[in-house]
Amino acid sequence: MGWDSTRTVNWARLIREWLVYAVVMSGVFVIFLRDNVSAGSIAGLAASFPMYLIFGGALAKFGYQRKTLTDLRRSTPERTPRTSRRSRETTSHQSSPTKVRPAPTSRTTTGPSQHRSNKRKKR
Repeated sequence: MGWDSTRTVNWARLIREWLVYAVVMSGVFVIFLRDNVSAGSIAGLAASFPMYLIFGGALAKFGYQRKTLTDLRRSTPERTPRTSRRSRETTSHQSSPTKVRPAPTSRTTTGPSQHRSNKRKKR
């Protein structure tokens, strides 16, 4: 899709996503980088906010929109207890007759062992 300046950008969603990212990264700083956290790493985290909004807004203008968790839940089929293919076929097609196999041909036989010939080749 091309750029469309009339497409709306869900700024609230972009801000919310960045806030989740910032909280997770702050947790990483506190847990794993406790001794090495500096003003530069905090400034880098803060500088990522406008960059995220700019890139996210540009992608939205191009038509990109990630699915929400609700959309993902709707698109996945409901989980049902697993049944074998044969039991599903028999339960869904019980009233229909079983499929009749066609007569075997030279291509569908089980091999040369089934067609032994008593004839000998003449030289």
